[in-house]
Amino acid sequence: QVQLVESGGGSVQAGGSLRLSCAASGYTYATYSASSMGWFRQAPGKEREWVAHIFASHGNTISTDSVKGRFTVSRDSSKTTLYLQMNSLKPEDSAMYYCASGWRGSGWTRPEDFHYWGQGTQVTVSS
Repeated sequence: QVQLVESGGGSVQAGGSLRLSCAASGYTYATYSASSMGWFRQAPGKEREWVAHIFASHGNTISTDSVKGRFTVSRDSSKTTLYLQMNSLKPEDSAMYYCASGWRGSGWTRPEDFHYWGQGTQVTVSS
């Protein structure tokens, strides 16, 4: 059974940085290396929003416009860990952040595009 555990959230002031981690278990090394993964976030009262995606096949990444130039998604295959480096944080970045795997292979911006989810880690940015 695949399990994802996020960590690294916290409270920071605007302009600060955080690095989120997502540790994956239940994968074989080969399966994890072949798994494209994503980050989403959800603020209270809002729908879950796509943040970034990394393609396992070629390592390319893509992110939503609101975080481009500030957030970077990466992975360490040897540790089966996904990361989200967040710089120049803004109050509007405050949300619960989730990693997702089990990509279904078509789109990558909707929650239904993924099969597995972590429990989330809270990010709060104060002005």
